[in-house]
Amino acid sequence: MPELPEVETTRRGIATVINGKIVRQFLIHEPRLRWPVPGQLPLWIQGQIVLGCERRGKYLLLHFEQGTQIIHLGMSGSLRRVALDEPRRKHDHAEWLFDDARFLLHDPRRFGAILWHAPSSGPLENHPLIRTLGIEPFDPLFTPLYLHRHLQGRRIAIKQALLGGKIVVGVGNIYASESLFLAGIHPEMPAGDLSLHRCEKLHAAILSTLQAALDSGGSTLRDYVNASGAPGAYFDIHANVYERAGRPCPRCGQAIKRIVQGQRATYYCSRCQRR
Repeated sequence: MPELPEVETTRRGIATVINGKIVRQFLIHEPRLRWPVPGQLPLWIQGQIVLGCERRGKYLLLHFEQGTQIIHLGMSGSLRRVALDEPRRKHDHAEWLFDDARFLLHDPRRFGAILWHAPSSGPLENHPLIRTLGIEPFDPLFTPLYLHRHLQGRRIAIKQALLGGKIVVGVGNIYASESLFLAGIHPEMPAGDLSLHRCEKLHAAILSTLQAALDSGGSTLRDYVNASGAPGAYFDIHANVYERAGRPCPRCGQAIKRIVQGQRATYYCSRCQRR
């Protein structure tokens, strides 16, 4: 699934092109995504100026005077720029047309979403998909003390606590395994057992892991591509444990292990990451 680095990389690629531009046409080719795409959405944004392109968690937010378009890339989706005359591919479900640019939402599994939030519905922060999200990892308020305080009393495994997204967003499956490895923390350790010192190490690991992914343009996660259609290079450069079961640990040489937590694969070194 595209995570924070992939979505942020996409946002950056889109924002430089569409901010301040007029949507000449918005086309829905397949409305049956995770939630039905509102049928009136093309009328609501056609001829409107994009006031800004932001991200909250894994959601892209296109702001217009009349409201905000909320976009989620689903499990394997992408939003990429294509030539104005390029034929649509299978699973290209929606497109945004500007005077000199065209973007297509590609989503083979149709787990993504294109929704609308009007000002009459209240502040965007109160939208059901937004209001339960945790703090952004690069927010100055996200500190080791914040992390430690919000983990207290929780018996859930630390990997699962990170994936939940209610404490901090963006630490998805790939980056949780990598962050826990860098911090030397076993993925099955109860979240509430982490000391402030270990939270300091985990906090630093989360930021460095996500920053490395951003610098690399995201992962090479299956068919993920950024806004220009290029894959990321995180795995080629930075991955230590993810999808490396049986290979030697880059620190100690012991074979990387794979377990399943909450139906998601977790990779770790049992020597470097003790309980």
